[in-house]
Amino acid sequence: MAKHPLPALRRRILAWYATSARDLPWRATRDPYRIWVSEIMLQQTQVETVIPYYRRFLRAFPTLKFLASADIDDVLKCWEHLGYYARARNLHKAAGIVLRENGGRLPKTADALAALPGVGRYTAAAIASIAFGQDAAALDGNIRRVLCRLFRIQGDTRDTKIQQQLWALAAELLPLGRAGDFNQALMDLGATICTPRSPACARCPVARHCQARRHMQQDELPKINRKKPVPHYRVAVGIVHGKAANAGRILMAKRKADALLGGLWEFPGGKIKRGEKPADAAAREIREEIGIEVQVGPRAAVVRHAYSHFRVTIEAFHCKHTSGRPRAIACKEIRWLRPPEIRHLAIPKASDKIFKALGRLPLSPAGALLPNSIVLLSCDSPGRRR
Repeated sequence: MAKHPLPALRRRILAWYATSARDLPWRATRDPYRIWVSEIMLQQTQVETVIPYYRRFLRAFPTLKFLASADIDDVLKCWEHLGYYARARNLHKAAGIVLRENGGRLPKTADALAALPGVGRYTAAAIASIAFGQDAAALDGNIRRVLCRLFRIQGDTRDTKIQQQLWALAAELLPLGRAGDFNQALMDLGATICTPRSPACARCPVARHCQARRHMQQDELPKINRKKPVPHYRVAVGIVHGKAANAGRILMAKRKADALLGGLWEFPGGKIKRGEKPADAAAREIREEIGIEVQVGPRAAVVRHAYSHFRVTIEAFHCKHTSGRPRAIACKEIRWLRPPEIRHLAIPKASDKIFKALGRLPLSPAGALLPNSIVLLSCDSPGRRR
């Protein structure tokens, strides 16, 4: 460790936290289950986004036993539009494991917590220190930024050696017996003072000890190599209308559990190949995914959506089922549903935008979509961590 006076650093950070801690709902409880839920939700997602989901989730699943006993479709519906749905699936799976193997009591140590699905090194340390008072150092994006500036760490934070150095610094700086408060203090310091851009050094409780500020590098650190260009994909989907017994219903497909957005329901479709017309792509993808032939009608909506690692433009077409028996070929399950029933399913935000667009399109007296009726929509995934 550099020549920083550790006792002074700890005292200043904890004193600042005592008067400046953010008022967050999961800080008003000592229930390990609720703290666990909050930490899973906060993975890659901003606090402001998480708060209403956290409250709603706990109303639906107030205890670990409630969650473990719930249907995964209900869990995903409650998680709907929070993004990174593997978190919800892992939370549900881990609740079942804890109920079966530990009587519904979360393990107390970071090592034991890290063995649960969806609980990584940071999350395990955060839960262990906050919920159980364990002396476990945590390292999230905010803490990483604070340490990089405080100790003037020059390397790329994604480099393995730099990560090891930061974990060692976090452990050495940790005040024994106060780990939970200290970890949260560093998180808050990074979120409110030592921000990614234009840090408020004049209000920082440890500004006098900051090596980056001393060398006028607070705006340069931490160093992160330039990201690769974000790929963009064009996708075509079909709003497949039923015939005969399924008249008035729309065909929905449930994604496989191990896929992106696993377990969610969507309009069938997929990527448009190079040189392929969007309408032709919709027909082909529907054939490959659910084994039926459709007559592709007018385009209903265009949705632009941003995920964490790529972006998509989705063109949705009204399609008429002409032949073949629908079956789950490249999906987990299919259902013919009336529009009101779709509202009860967990569907991705992009699909939800398409569904909502249907109610804003002009229809003919017979109920058919009028030609060239298109709604253009944009939506983005939830914000990044804390």
